[in-house]
Amino acid sequence: MSDVKEFQSRPTDTSRAESPLEWSLHEQKSLPHASNPGVILSEKPFMGQLILRGGAIVMDEAVREVMDMALPAKPLAVVSDDSGERSIQWLSPDEWLVIVPGGEEFELEQKLRQSLGQAHFSIVNVSGGQTLMSLKGSRAREVLMKSISYDVHPHAFPVGKGVSTTFAKATIIVRRTQEDGWELILRRSFADYCYRWLLDASREYGVSVTR
Repeated sequence: MSDVKEFQSRPTDTSRAESPLEWSLHEQKSLPHASNPGVILSEKPFMGQLILRGGAIVMDEAVREVMDMALPAKPLAVVSDDSGERSIQWLSPDEWLVIVPGGEEFELEQKLRQSLGQAHFSIVNVSGGQTLMSLKGSRAREVLMKSISYDVHPHAFPVGKGVSTTFAKATIIVRRTQEDGWELILRRSFADYCYRWLLDASREYGVSVTR
């Protein structure tokens, strides 16, 4: 580790953290709340997110040792632990997205670096640059059909699959976590735009937003 330079990005003061959708939700005097919503939106703010890059074999060994999980065995797959709070997504042949509860990412990164040793790898903490939105409900798939070009039919997009794709005029990661539940990983700069798009696309089905 002596040849690795690390930048400590954790603030030492008591500044209040704000999620990428803090302003969007605050600006609404009352959040949409349909009586029988076909779509339910909510943000899962402050999740820890790491991008791992490196050889699949050595990375898998490190992840198994540190997280007691294995890398996804198939392209575009998402695997989760028993609690469902920690997940690993296949992004490309040598790239994975790890999501853990907020606050765990710093220690996780350190443990992975120690386990990987002198192997050729990269770990980037992208927690502050992205946020995660939950899209649920009986009409959630219809909303995605309006918003992305990727085929979201159950035969093409089963539970446990995730892809990077174009959402309206933005780029996001879409993951199907349940039969009627999806997760959208948004870049901070696109979060407000995507949120407003989702509200508009969901209006005809009845939409509720929860915090």
